[in-house]
Amino acid sequence: METLIKGGTIINEGKSFEGCIVIKDDRLDTIHEGHDFPCGNYQQTIDATGCYILPGIIDCHVHFREPGLTEKADIKHESRAAAYGGVTSYFDMPNTVPQTISLEALNDKFTRAKHDSYVNYSFFFGATTDNVADFTQLDRHRIPGIKLFMGSSTGNMKVDKLGALIDIFKTAYRLQLPLMVHCEDNDIINRNMKEMVEKYGDDPKVSLHPLIRSEEACVESASLAVGLAQLFGTQLHVAHVSTAAELGLFGRHNNITAEAVIAHLFFTDQDYASKGTWIKCNPAIKDEKDREALKQALTNGKITTVGTDHAPHLLSQKQGGCQKAASGMPMIQFSLPVMLELAEQGVLPIERIPELMAHNPARLFQVKERGFLREGYKADITIVRPHCPWTVTEDAIQSKCKWSPLMGHTFNWQVERTICNGHTVYQGGLFDENYRGEEINFR
Repeated sequence: METLIKGGTIINEGKSFEGCIVIKDDRLDTIHEGHDFPCGNYQQTIDATGCYILPGIIDCHVHFREPGLTEKADIKHESRAAAYGGVTSYFDMPNTVPQTISLEALNDKFTRAKHDSYVNYSFFFGATTDNVADFTQLDRHRIPGIKLFMGSSTGNMKVDKLGALIDIFKTAYRLQLPLMVHCEDNDIINRNMKEMVEKYGDDPKVSLHPLIRSEEACVESASLAVGLAQLFGTQLHVAHVSTAAELGLFGRHNNITAEAVIAHLFFTDQDYASKGTWIKCNPAIKDEKDREALKQALTNGKITTVGTDHAPHLLSQKQGGCQKAASGMPMIQFSLPVMLELAEQGVLPIERIPELMAHNPARLFQVKERGFLREGYKADITIVRPHCPWTVTEDAIQSKCKWSPLMGHTFNWQVERTICNGHTVYQGGLFDENYRGEEINFR
């Protein structure tokens, strides 16, 4: 089957240009610059006039909660939300039940996704204090890398003993597998929590969350991870950087990179007053100074990728304060509209968005034939329309939990069509329930 996409502005590899794209079956056949388009017998023609055409978004950091936590979310609902948000590929994290720390658990996830995922998928393998030997059994072509929690978060997969960390960093280097790390120092967090409980009671209010999961906790842990990566040459990607201070660690070493996530780019600590625990996440949302530094880092080389840390919970689980309320929020459906809004505000050029959300994820994790609009690559494409206001409501939310801290926010950009492997899975409110994405290949 041949499909022609015409009339739009293509944004790809640092350039914006008027052009058209020909898709043949599941791959990009030709990309033409200019207003003319090649003659052909196309089974489908997509008129993208007034729209922007981007490579499909790759979200390197999601928690789809399956297996074991499916009252919160599952692969079917969250991959549907991804498609509505222009995301054609995702990498899911290992803190499920059971944790993805064995080959059996990893293979089970792949089986579930093959059956239920509407977009392309892969899964991180989780590091523990005693499963480093299992790394050698992993198929490097099937997974993006290893996920390490140097601080505790949902699922409690914390590894903070120096000997175990050294083994993990050395083995990841030897196997040439990227190591994606959640960096927070647990001793500092526990000390801060103890002080806040003594001062404010057993469940301190959520506005104190950034003082408990503090800048110091983030910097101390990230500094240790960067030091180990420098020592052993490990490909280190620090997840969800939340402070200006941490950013000084990045941009100097090719093997050390950083991720920003939507929550830290959109909210500040001032939003706790109105959003409460809806914006409680780990690491905590910090102050305006930190958010502005993260925004600048989108263009100054300090931040390499933008993800979501999409982490749904039931609203009943978001009740309480710093001790009791669950940490995390559903964001995958809204990451691209947020980034387009930032571009409209002048925070970054629109051409930078595919770099951060498609090209760099593909480069960093060596995704095979995805992440770019290139002839011969898989036809993963997102088409967005500007000047098309819409408001986030419960009805609009596709995640299983049916809430978002963005409820009530009006975006000026709308995802018009999501094409996955040459197939339109979402278009203008219509969704193909029968389509399934593909397993992503690496290296």
